[in-house]
Amino acid sequence: MAAGNGEHAHAVEEIRQESASQAGASTAPSAHRHDEHEPDEHDHAADWVDWARVALVGVVLLIVWSGLVPKPHGIDWLALAGIAIGGYPIFKEAIADLLKGHMTMELSMTIALVAAAGIGEFLTALLITLFVLIAEILEGMTVGRGRKAIRKLLDLLPQDAEVRTDDQVAHRDLSQVRPGDVVVVRPGGHIPVDGIVVSGHSFVDQASITGESMPAEKEPGAKVFAGTINHSGVLEIRAEKVGEQTAFGRIIEAVERAEHSRAPIQRLADRLAGYLVYFALACAAFTFLITRDARSTISVIVVAGACGIAAGTPLAILGAIGRAARQGAIIKGGLYLEILGTVDTVVLDKTGTLTLGTPEILDIVTSNNASAEEVVRVAATAERFSEHPLARAITQRAAEWFLPDAEPENFRYLPGKGILCDVAGVPAAVGTRALLEAEGIPAVIAEDPHQSYSEVMVAQGGKMLGAIRIVDVLRPEAKEAIREIRALGCRIVVLTGDRKEVGEAIAKILGVDEVDSELLPEEKVVSVREFRARGRKVAMVGDGVNDAPSLLEANVGIAMGSEPTWRARAPRWCCSVTTCCASPTF
Repeated sequence: MAAGNGEHAHAVEEIRQESASQAGASTAPSAHRHDEHEPDEHDHAADWVDWARVALVGVVLLIVWSGLVPKPHGIDWLALAGIAIGGYPIFKEAIADLLKGHMTMELSMTIALVAAAGIGEFLTALLITLFVLIAEILEGMTVGRGRKAIRKLLDLLPQDAEVRTDDQVAHRDLSQVRPGDVVVVRPGGHIPVDGIVVSGHSFVDQASITGESMPAEKEPGAKVFAGTINHSGVLEIRAEKVGEQTAFGRIIEAVERAEHSRAPIQRLADRLAGYLVYFALACAAFTFLITRDARSTISVIVVAGACGIAAGTPLAILGAIGRAARQGAIIKGGLYLEILGTVDTVVLDKTGTLTLGTPEILDIVTSNNASAEEVVRVAATAERFSEHPLARAITQRAAEWFLPDAEPENFRYLPGKGILCDVAGVPAAVGTRALLEAEGIPAVIAEDPHQSYSEVMVAQGGKMLGAIRIVDVLRPEAKEAIREIRALGCRIVVLTGDRKEVGEAIAKILGVDEVDSELLPEEKVVSVREFRARGRKVAMVGDGVNDAPSLLEANVGIAMGSEPTWRARAPRWCCSVTTCCASPTF
């Protein structure tokens, strides 16, 4: 599966055009934020009412069971009130379904409740009501987590921006920023627009969009994305896309379109309950013809009611969801639980999913009789004030080895190459092979054309001391997880935005069946779509925001962790399907 072929590229362009047409002309994601709070407040109010209704029915049930309340003329008015108040949502939906000509579980339950009350079996009617109300609340709580995840996702994008106008910088609401405006982003800030850097130099963590494991260096002319994090240095960015037109905005739009589908087994239960209504009424009529006994006739309706199907089916699913939650997996609904049983292909993102997403030193190669400690000492001194992510790995190793903490002199940073400075009074060069070549220092360590690591060359006094090789480390549990997936008979595929050499090295270590590298988010979507077109049942496992469209395209999407940053925080794999949905075809 080649990402560069003409058919694949055409499909990618279709996705981009489709996303752009669906996103809208100028509305920013921030415009949704106020609207999102209102449903949240409404949900809290609805939860309070639902639980109050359950509590009322439970209290009435206990009182009726104890027989403490008298029954004037043999009628238990308290029980009738409890059934009427507790069953109101059921009765309301049943009437609406009846007016539409639909025979549903709610109608069957209504008939059973009314019939039970009609023959004086108030305790039975109250138990049925309580059982169904609790089942519906638990299901609602599970679905509600998806809405909260979307609202948290919006927090990744700043709601205002600093815009340069002439010689001044003014704060504007993000909805007022237009393409062509120059936006100023300070160190540690989230980039609010898609655009081109016109001034400044920095490193940007764009794993949430591109999936790159290391922050990317940004200079004038470089492209940046909304929702990514500026690590160091001030950047001035000319906005090209704003709000929903940005890559981040399109991801949010895709997540918001996720459908809340019921499990197929629940839809089957709905159909069976509809047939059961007819069957119950027919049996009741037959009983009356034979016995001429109204109590026996109503008893048949109660026994044949769909309460077991209505409440038992979602509760069985919710029981499985609850058990999964206790083990660290949040499953959005029964649909995804059911489809998981049919999956035959598992597609995995690399950065933050198979790897930890943080650089660590893999190896230190020395030359010219230098020691590993000397290599790290010189590199750590040169990188002491650097914000580069590789520098952090080097300075951390120096601290672990308790090496002397010194400051560089005559410090000079060359963007894209590295650092020139004096360490203990001796000229040093720390950076790329190109830096050493420019300084006339021979790189005596041979270059590996298939290297899967980042390499920092270290030289001092005109000679090379060695090289520090840094990688994004595999999760310790990744190999075991891959073995367990393979034991289920699934094909395992890795899709990554990282370099081909890195992707292939990870695939070799883990022993996956297929790897495709250097993919943009849209290209990952196309890859998943191609698997499904070949009849595969696909589960997509991802971490970054960039994976959200692929998660939605798969039959089942599994998001690592549940934090707003979509970064895995758990010590082991956990599937959070709160932000994903299965395809509408299911």
